[in-house]
Amino acid sequence: MSQSPDFNRVARPYDFISRLVFGNALVESQVSLLNHIPENSHILIVGGGTGWILEEISKIQSAGLNIVYVEVSNKMISLSRKRDVGQNIVHFIHQDIEAYRSEKLFDIIITPFFFDLFTKSDVSKLFLHIHKMLKPNGLWLYTDFVPQKYQTRFWQKMLLKSMYLFFGILSSVEARTLVNMDDYFEKDYTTIVEKWFFGKFIRSNVYQKR
Repeated sequence: MSQSPDFNRVARPYDFISRLVFGNALVESQVSLLNHIPENSHILIVGGGTGWILEEISKIQSAGLNIVYVEVSNKMISLSRKRDVGQNIVHFIHQDIEAYRSEKLFDIIITPFFFDLFTKSDVSKLFLHIHKMLKPNGLWLYTDFVPQKYQTRFWQKMLLKSMYLFFGILSSVEARTLVNMDDYFEKDYTTIVEKWFFGKFIRSNVYQKR
């Protein structure tokens, strides 16, 4: 694995920056999938950032969920711990996801804007590792920017290039292009839901493991 991105420097202004650029699209794209979480689910969230998604989950289900929150940035973890999670149980894990192991498989896996941070060789390893932790028939809630084959507008390409330049400098993100995640999901997953946001620059999917 390459070096993991370091979001400590942008932890506090991260949500402000994202809203400045995308408005509510990043939030809406993720929240749109949360009603697919069954009651009493065992959930893995990978790279959840500042943790606002925990509050959104608790608005839908305020109790009964067991959530493992894996985040490599200690400052993001610190911000996430302050969130109102209702009566749900949240285990905060400050660790690279590739180093995390779980004896119990998960009902739900959530990866919000995660794979866009990595090169293709790293994505292949990460996807397989996370895939193995999901139960058969479990749901993977996936939200990310669309790969190049879906980008039909000039502004999409320029915005993506600017994002990689910005986070490459501040957060040591090594990726410079988006990996086509369709190649990974189509083998072992069925698409249950597909939604598009921000001029079809963001896609949200609910995948069910076969």
